[in-house]
Amino acid sequence: MSLKLPPLADGPYNRRLGLVAVIATFGGLLFGYDTGVLNGALSFMMEYFSLNPVQEGLITFTLLIGAALGALLGGRLSDYTGRRKNILLLAVIFFIGAAGCVIAPTYEILLGFRFILGVAVGGASVTVPVYLAEIAPFERRGSLVSRNELMIVMGQFLAFAINAIIGNVWGANEDVWRYMLSVAVLPAFVLFFGMLRMPESPRWLLSKGRHEEALAVLMQVRPEGRAVAEMTEVRLLNAEQADERSGGWSDIIRQPWMRRLLFIGIGLAAYQQLTGINSMMYYGTQVLEQAGFTRDAALSFNVLNGVISVCAVLVALNIINKFNRRSLLLFGFIGTTTMHLFVGTIGVAMPEDNPLRPWLLLVGILLFVGIMQGTIGPLVWLMIAEIFPLKMRGLMIGITVLVLWLTNAIVSLVFPSLVASMGFATFLLFAAVGFLAILFVATSVPETRGKTLEELEEHFKVQYKTF
Repeated sequence: MSLKLPPLADGPYNRRLGLVAVIATFGGLLFGYDTGVLNGALSFMMEYFSLNPVQEGLITFTLLIGAALGALLGGRLSDYTGRRKNILLLAVIFFIGAAGCVIAPTYEILLGFRFILGVAVGGASVTVPVYLAEIAPFERRGSLVSRNELMIVMGQFLAFAINAIIGNVWGANEDVWRYMLSVAVLPAFVLFFGMLRMPESPRWLLSKGRHEEALAVLMQVRPEGRAVAEMTEVRLLNAEQADERSGGWSDIIRQPWMRRLLFIGIGLAAYQQLTGINSMMYYGTQVLEQAGFTRDAALSFNVLNGVISVCAVLVALNIINKFNRRSLLLFGFIGTTTMHLFVGTIGVAMPEDNPLRPWLLLVGILLFVGIMQGTIGPLVWLMIAEIFPLKMRGLMIGITVLVLWLTNAIVSLVFPSLVASMGFATFLLFAAVGFLAILFVATSVPETRGKTLEELEEHFKVQYKTF
């Protein structure tokens, strides 16, 4: 059963909702900075610890494995303790992990703290989008949830820019990489103390029977009539599901529509990472060097990846509620696949001594990053926060993001070896996977724009009753 909700109107609740989004997405900023900071710091760390290529890869890999674990545990934990409490816990873990990396005396201890940092990154990647989706009105859900993606790419951009500044100023200091990593401590403070003043997810409160608290939260971020109507809708859905409260693996196994949604979520997560976007975020400087730029030029041009990412997500925030999610995803995968073909063809076919080659490769890479970050990047995070049912949201998004981080880890681990052996033909492999992604979106991904989370849940029960 679904109720027609009163329209939104201007009021002070808009400012409150905006503040909630700003504070919560500091988790995204930390996510972006901690994953992007190695793209520049890694070469200094290799010199400091005298690392071989395998040890170099492990610094990235351990964070990603920690993120996979954090995604799985963080989603389930947020179902039990609440979205807000989970974000507070993650802020503490972010601080411990970041500070530990800065003071690590040995390579082995550094890996340990990178793993801890990864747990926080993975937990934030699960909890923050769900928190925003559950507290946002459906008309603004797309732009509010996608602010987390904006903060992720802002974090990566800041990492690239701060690395370039610190590297140029203190590059002769053997501890320069510690300065780069230390910046991540500050947003952890903001996230923790900011979330102390933020409300819990009203939908999570309702799922636990805490109706008065849920209404109080909705009254902070909605007009009164809208708050009451939304609460009534969620309570009706909860009443319909009173006999389905186990909320565990048995539900997924027993319910065809839940299995189908999990399949869709896992597919979106895997194909997002199989674009190779994070290979550019982690190894962009090295790729640009292989394209033909000097080390200093590559470090500077790599900042453009961050600039393009931020600009692309800003564009996405303005269009994501105006166009169908599915259409934008198809456009994104067609665009990234085209750019993979362009970069791969130029890199393989054009002689290395041709002065145009590095510039054409740079243009192709920047266009790829822009299309990816303006479409697939924010849309996948948004849709996996939208499609899963309330009582299973933490577990199912945890499984989905676990797959995302494992795919990220595998691609990041093999990418340097692929580039070393195949050069820019590696991008042709990404193009082949891109064709599969286009087919998947065209045949399997549903549209989610313009419906409340409760309406989507009821719709999916009918649409996917067999699988």
